[in-house]
Amino acid sequence: MTAPDVLLLLWFAAVLVSVAYVAWDAFTYNPEMKVMKYGWILVTLYTGPIGLILYILSCKEPSPGTHEDFIKPLWKQAVGSTIHCLAGDATGIIAAAAITGFLGFPMWAESISEYALGFAFGLLIFQALFMKDMMGGSYLGAVRKTVLPEWISMNAMMGAMIAVMVILMTRDMAAMEPTTLRFWGIMSLATIVAGIVAYPLNVWLVWAGLKHGMGTERALGAGGSPLTHVTPRRKARASSHA
Repeated sequence: MTAPDVLLLLWFAAVLVSVAYVAWDAFTYNPEMKVMKYGWILVTLYTGPIGLILYILSCKEPSPGTHEDFIKPLWKQAVGSTIHCLAGDATGIIAAAAITGFLGFPMWAESISEYALGFAFGLLIFQALFMKDMMGGSYLGAVRKTVLPEWISMNAMMGAMIAVMVILMTRDMAAMEPTTLRFWGIMSLATIVAGIVAYPLNVWLVWAGLKHGMGTERALGAGGSPLTHVTPRRKARASSHA
């Protein structure tokens, strides 16, 4: 076993510990929306200790009854928006990469499949399906409301992930095989880079009221930030639709 493979084994061991903690805390103590519980678990599965640190700093309730105030800052709201998008998009992209890798698709076909499945999974499941109750209860209405911000955020994530994958996999063709540690190591790194690239866009999307940020089960019934905890621009948009 080579030194990079040993490092990858250590990394994935840290990933398992991180995922176990986030899953335990999210479903035992933390009052974030249920979709975000699954979102944090998925993203931590891809990003390991980085996801764990972000969870603690931006979402983990420091003491009972304080989650709404704790997640109030825009930077934390935007972390929630990024995690939500990353959980859906990255899951679709990674699934497509694994499937097309097993089937031996050429890289151009892999990229198209990854974009299509990533966008579809992120929009149709993590955005529209899981958020439809917060958007009036209509699935098609939720699709219409989320397609533009999802497309903007997805393009940033996809561009970053594809760049990492192409650069690293073309230098090590064995890394294109889903049966290797290096394949999953590259998926992990690509997801981390995608989150970094997409975060500034999500700051703007949340500020502009185009996306929901970090949410709490106790707020607005099914989740989401109370109007007193959002920016004036988002409050004005909400008032105009009342």
